[in-house]
Amino acid sequence: MVMRNRNIVTQLVKRAEKAGFRAIVLTVDTPRLGRREADIKNRFALPSHLTLKNFKGLDLGKIDKDIMWLQTITKLPILLKGVLTAEDARLAVQVGAAGIIVSNHGARQLDYVPATIMALEEVIVKAVQRQIPVFMDGGVRRGTDVFKALALGASGVFIGRPVVFSLAVHGQAGVQKVLEMLRDEFELTMALNGCRTVEEITRNYVITEWDTPWISPKL
Repeated sequence: MVMRNRNIVTQLVKRAEKAGFRAIVLTVDTPRLGRREADIKNRFALPSHLTLKNFKGLDLGKIDKDIMWLQTITKLPILLKGVLTAEDARLAVQVGAAGIIVSNHGARQLDYVPATIMALEEVIVKAVQRQIPVFMDGGVRRGTDVFKALALGASGVFIGRPVVFSLAVHGQAGVQKVLEMLRDEFELTMALNGCRTVEEITRNYVITEWDTPWISPKL
């Protein structure tokens, strides 16, 4: 997230560089927090005394969206996360983004947003045309989900909730287990589809609802 106080952003970016990170991911779909009804139902709130670890020792400010400025303070590639449309994907390419992460923020920001797998091909095929890498974040629960994303053109996938849940249940060993399960399921899916390498996974292996002509019930 980018703050209006650019001194804070500079400190965070330099901290990431020093820690050895190889890219910066900028979330672009939270100009305001959505109505997160699960949090409301559970009466979730951060304790007033809590200091978020990532901001410990920093003076907090407000949000800023100046991507062009961010590019001037780091040589790390900048990926934009939260893109769901071809229009936004084209803008990302225009401003020099190193990559795009197709994400709907876990469907927590806005009701009725499309699933990331449904938005993925529009971003890749209609907009980016493989000029920059496109990744998919969200909805990955099985190895078959990884296969489908790659078949539709994704360069890779990000895994959120399965990792968080497994971490909560069994710590590091839980995370290792869920990643092993996804890898094994993915390799099995490749084998059953006759794909010997990741490069052999193509669009031909996926049939989507928009591939099938709609037929009126009256016909």
